[in-house]
Amino acid sequence: MKDFLEIVVRQLVDHPEQVVVEEEESEKSITYKVTVAEEDKGQVIGREGKIAKSLRTVTKAASRNMPKMVFVDIV
Repeated sequence: MKDFLEIVVRQLVDHPEQVVVEEEESEKSITYKVTVAEEDKGQVIGREGKIAKSLRTVTKAASRNMPKMVFVDIV
């Protein structure tokens, strides 16, 4: 899932080499923290957060069969 999210985010930004996705796992959930260049944050978040919401929706749909809840944070 981490690789999938990294590939998608790299397609959205102007500086794909600065995209970092970190995975934090707890008992009940997995959180992916996406870090991008400061000037690329707007492209990843989108107007009114639409792109960020879409990223979260696609990630949750792809992880539907996983036993833990999945969250995406844009840092």
